[in-house]
Amino acid sequence: MNTANADIARILGSKGKIKIIYVLAKNGQLNITRIVKDTRLHHRLVEQHLEELKSIGLVEEQRIGRLRLFNLRYDNPKTALIIEFLRTLDGLA
Repeated sequence: MNTANADIARILGSKGKIKIIYVLAKNGQLNITRIVKDTRLHHRLVEQHLEELKSIGLVEEQRIGRLRLFNLRYDNPKTALIIEFLRTLDGLA
């Protein structure tokens, strides 16, 4: 299995990562507090998932002072593939 496939498999195997991607796809750029609220995941777990999603290039972080904003990287083909998969499962608009 190549690296790209392994990354996608690791993401699809994690309910937490899928929830985060879903929330970001649905709402756009969000801070970590809003992601925690919308996913109902523990703050530390959301931080860990976001770091992993950033490391494989699916999520980008923008800092404005102490505020950390997260957004999906739509220029990454893996992001488009996962979003399309979510749309087929849930009708994400």
